[in-house]
Amino acid sequence: MNAGEDGPKVVLEAPEALPPLPPAVDVAAYRIVCEALTNVVRHAHASRCTVTLRAGDALEIDVTDNGAGLTPGSPGSGIGLTSMRERAAELGGEFTVDSPPGGGTRVAAVLPLPEGKP
Repeated sequence: MNAGEDGPKVVLEAPEALPPLPPAVDVAAYRIVCEALTNVVRHAHASRCTVTLRAGDALEIDVTDNGAGLTPGSPGSGIGLTSMRERAAELGGEFTVDSPPGGGTRVAAVLPLPEGKP
């Protein structure tokens, strides 16, 4: 995607290949990234967004943008954020959303991988 009328420029930072993921983790990760990107396009007024994926003992997802950030005092409890939070919790994972210093929004999820899965 290009910045401007077509939306923000999206950059993917991920290993060339992720390990095979259990179906529940695969679906949760897909839905979390899709919802985070939807929020960037609909609400952030961002010109760029970075999606970072890392796998070790867990699949780590990080979606950051350079947009407007969260409204001060907002708990970040819209339907999309609640859905992402619930998807991570269902797998015993963690979910956070915040506005880092300097602006923008950061959505992060950590989804545990079963033993024996890198």
